[in-house]
Amino acid sequence: MSKRPHTILVVGATGSVGRFVVAEALKQGYATRALVRNLDKAKTLPEGALAVVGDLTDAATLDRALAGTDAVVFTHGSNSTEEQAEAVDYGAVRSVLTALGDRSARVALMTAIGMTKRDSIYNKENHGRDWKRRGERLLRASGLEYTIVRPAAFDYNAPDAHKLVMRQGEHPSNGGVAREQIARVLVDALSNDAARHKTFELLDTTGEEQADLTPLFAALQPDEPAAADAPGDSENLPLSDEPQRVLDDLKRLTDYE
Repeated sequence: MSKRPHTILVVGATGSVGRFVVAEALKQGYATRALVRNLDKAKTLPEGALAVVGDLTDAATLDRALAGTDAVVFTHGSNSTEEQAEAVDYGAVRSVLTALGDRSARVALMTAIGMTKRDSIYNKENHGRDWKRRGERLLRASGLEYTIVRPAAFDYNAPDAHKLVMRQGEHPSNGGVAREQIARVLVDALSNDAARHKTFELLDTTGEEQADLTPLFAALQPDEPAAADAPGDSENLPLSDEPQRVLDDLKRLTDYE
């Protein structure tokens, strides 16, 4: 049984999902740190959270935030240019993993449903899913214990849809899931052995939310060791076509060839 983490750092803590993660982590009894760009951002945090200042795109600013931290939840994201997608969606993962160095931490990373659909309108606009996918690859390559959650559209679930569905492979990218439920899954994954090294899409269907997520986690296929992508993902972003800077990042983190 893995040791339950004690202190969680939430990256993207003041965002639309991150604030629910902070609240859920506090509810579950974790010492909870919230990464913020400045202390003005901390005014919106729930009581009990510790605000720590740092730039998620700059590893050199993250030492204090990570000191004594044994778990990280990523809920960050950009929604503008490709430069921002690289700097934020991908860059935050790179920065935290770089700052961690040889230290161990349990990690839960939120990306997005439809990760391998490169021809989607969203991806064509700024290659955001491509950069999120590269962030996933960095985490898989890191050697850390992790869970990668690809949620459906936030709060687009029907009023009677609270039953969580975790699925793998390629499916239509429709559906929705409540932000509070995304937060619960991310935080629960940190202490659940059945969630280790799993990547999955998350959405809601008609019915009541499950009290215990272990059967859902356990039914998932784990990522293959040293695999770039998750089970069922299309091989449509080959490493041979990747920018050299991305390959260099992978090389720094592992003997990934």
